[in-house]
Amino acid sequence: MHTAVKGISRRASFRLLGAAAAAAAAFGPAAASAQTVAPKLKGRIRQCCTRGTFGKMPADEFCRTVKALGIVGVDLAGKGDWPALKEHGLVASMVAGAGSIKDGLNNKARHAEFLQQFRDNIAAAAQFGWKNVIALAGDRQGVSDSDGMANCVPVLKEAVKIAADHDVTICMELLNSKVNHAGYMCDKTAWGVELCRRVGSPRFRLLYDIYHMQIMEGDVIRTLTDNIAHIAHFHTAGNPGRKDLDEDQELFYPAIMRAIAKLTEEGKFSGYVAHEFSPKNGVDSLRRAVQLCDV
Repeated sequence: MHTAVKGISRRASFRLLGAAAAAAAAFGPAAASAQTVAPKLKGRIRQCCTRGTFGKMPADEFCRTVKALGIVGVDLAGKGDWPALKEHGLVASMVAGAGSIKDGLNNKARHAEFLQQFRDNIAAAAQFGWKNVIALAGDRQGVSDSDGMANCVPVLKEAVKIAADHDVTICMELLNSKVNHAGYMCDKTAWGVELCRRVGSPRFRLLYDIYHMQIMEGDVIRTLTDNIAHIAHFHTAGNPGRKDLDEDQELFYPAIMRAIAKLTEEGKFSGYVAHEFSPKNGVDSLRRAVQLCDV
């Protein structure tokens, strides 16, 4: 069975998912009702989604909807949604830390403010039992990559002390500067890994966004495998378009997920994979992504 699945073609994978969805629809309301129960997944990948996937959906409805798909956590949920996540047995898998995409940790002038953000947000996360907070490097704005890295180190060296005291990990997100976030500094895995090395704490690692890094450098499986010691979390989306993980985009997620599952089984990764895309077909798009990544 495992060998057969492993050898399945890209197009066949998506056709099987489409056929499964069509079959469910053919059985009418009974099948639709059955889909409200969380499916039995292999669970080798702990799958989450971002709150923005269905950002307009009320918190309780959102939690019921994603949990029924087999989702175990939610990224980037605001504090107002945290009680609902707890009530529904979901984790907030990544919450606010410090900095923004445009004005982040490479801005030395705001380090005191960023440290206060870390203190407040890490303490709030720890109170709910959440384990990851996000950090952002900021735009270059005329600052060289080497100077920007040097700027980030001192504030992070202080922030990881706060994180360690609360059993929380700070995760800096890798984003593309080619299509979506022109000028963003942490746009290459090598830059992020070197920053991790300079900070020198297991409480600072990377959020490896597969979509963004496909745009910037490709070679996804080799890169994440070689650098997994510095990666705590993953995001997904189809490229191009940042939409569904379907056959209209170039990444083959089953193979990527198998690589992550293998690293998990080897004890090299213990984090989450969060879906962060704009769904073409609402809940069904997320359902298919979960099924596709359940390797």
